[in-house]
Amino acid sequence: MSTSRRDFLKLSAIAGGSVGLGLMAGESNLARNVADSLSSLARAPKPLKILILGGTRFTGPIQVKYALSRGHKVTVFNRGKSHPGELPKEAEQLIGDRKGQLDALKGRKWDVCIDIPTTLPVWVRDAAQILQGNVDRYIFVSTISVYSGLKIGDDESAPLAKYTGADAMKETSATLNASNYALYGPLKALSEAEAEKWFPGKALVVRPGLIVGPGDPSDRFTYWPVRVDKGGEVLAPGNPTDPVQFIDARDLAEWIIRMAEQGTVGVFNATGPKEKLGIGGMLDGIKKAEKSNAQFTWVPADFLAEQKVRPWADMPVWIPPREDSGFSSVSIKKALDKGLTFRSLSDTTQATLEWFKKQPADRQAKLKAGLTAEREAAVLAAWHAKQK
Repeated sequence: MSTSRRDFLKLSAIAGGSVGLGLMAGESNLARNVADSLSSLARAPKPLKILILGGTRFTGPIQVKYALSRGHKVTVFNRGKSHPGELPKEAEQLIGDRKGQLDALKGRKWDVCIDIPTTLPVWVRDAAQILQGNVDRYIFVSTISVYSGLKIGDDESAPLAKYTGADAMKETSATLNASNYALYGPLKALSEAEAEKWFPGKALVVRPGLIVGPGDPSDRFTYWPVRVDKGGEVLAPGNPTDPVQFIDARDLAEWIIRMAEQGTVGVFNATGPKEKLGIGGMLDGIKKAEKSNAQFTWVPADFLAEQKVRPWADMPVWIPPREDSGFSSVSIKKALDKGLTFRSLSDTTQATLEWFKKQPADRQAKLKAGLTAEREAAVLAAWHAKQK
């Protein structure tokens, strides 16, 4: 397994597992985004009773608010400990724990269950034993980390990672610590299988890529709007044409609700943007959105490796194509055909930066991904010295 792949799995697990982008903003793109927004804000043809397992972090509150705006009745089930104030009072709150405390789900019926935070297959099994027959459809939010390896353009039929442990049903959250995060993908794949086992023909599996935007607890992507906003010389990784993929949390959350309304089942990759985007296009778009004076210094992947600058972790979003040729180039055709739409890069950039600047000072002082200012300066100095 490559270093960048391991870093991705680790950061994904830390961020809670398992949220896009369109063309660069222009008049035609703006008009399209306005039309998409007006369409998505309309009331749903038929109100649904929706149960959301989790719902308090990152994509969850977005999903709850959007579902309510569409006229649905929403129930959330969680421990009631994480950001409870972010949920609208219109949403019903059930208190419990996926670790065996599921009584609040008994004797209730819903049209759709959306399972956001699950990594462990035992969580799906235990909830399904109660919900089977009491929900019409089960939506499981997975991840593209379930794939064992991706080639450019691979779709949902690509091979999945295999679990090689003794008993997946005995794995716990503690499994996904710093030494065992490689199990994240295989356990997610088994969780998908449990969803399809208990809800045959009624399961929708959504596989997001990197989820970004306001509220991201991991600072993956956030590093770039914050760094570019500061201006000056910015270390940029690899080749400007190296592909990147990610999706705004708001686009993912809202699309899942619309998929629930349509009664869609099956497996879908869900990342973005719609058109191919390189890391250079991403950084230029961020710079333009912020009207920054940043100047990018492009440093080859080989030199970054010599300097022990890690793809994905130290240089978020980016992975050298030679290490994971398809990880940033998965096919999203199925999702596009089902109405997945994307905010502009400018929108995601500005919303992310605005959100981050409202965080407490200690939160802003130390980003959870990317290089520190001192480390970036040292690597840039080493690169310039090598050029001389």
